[in-house]
Amino acid sequence: MTSMGSYRLPNMIVAVRVILAFVSAGLLASGTAATAVVGVGLVPFVLALDALDGAVARRLGVASRLGGVLDITADRIVEHVLWITFAVVHLVGLWVPLVVATRSLVVDAARGLALAHGRTAFGAETMARSRLTRFLTASRLMRDAYGVAKLAAFVLLGVQLAARRAGVDVVLVESAAHVAVLLAVSLCLLRGLPVLLDARAYLPDPARPH
Repeated sequence: MTSMGSYRLPNMIVAVRVILAFVSAGLLASGTAATAVVGVGLVPFVLALDALDGAVARRLGVASRLGGVLDITADRIVEHVLWITFAVVHLVGLWVPLVVATRSLVVDAARGLALAHGRTAFGAETMARSRLTRFLTASRLMRDAYGVAKLAAFVLLGVQLAARRAGVDVVLVESAAHVAVLLAVSLCLLRGLPVLLDARAYLPDPARPH
């Protein structure tokens, strides 16, 4: 029998991930080069915890639909907190967090609709109805590519912020950060589109009598 403590451990990892994301955001926004360095140093650790909680849950045999929802929710919080922070310090345009947040809300609404029909975002009972959707949303290649793109964008932006506050000119880093941001946002939209297309199957049929 699985103990309650087994369920708590992956959930604690999720909570720590969210808390550290807010700590990182506070450090990045605090106004000094030193705190920006510490803040950006936390980012890889925060993103690495995303893989850890799921691995721990599977190892302990406590993976569940609720755990999957909590994991996705934590992903959203971390991602939005960091994009908003970099918009506040004027390293990305306001359009970036607005686009990412809108995509997240719409996609999660679609996933909620599928969940009501017993389908989850990932796993054996996935809502994906096509190979393309499974590849873009659930394949290790695409999940890793999106994770690496976000990590590169956040780290490069953090380095750019620290350098700017220290009075150091880092044109190459700024250019790389710009490319990484565009790539991350593009992958964000690309991975969300097939979810919306597949979610149409879970909408009520207006032709069906009530």
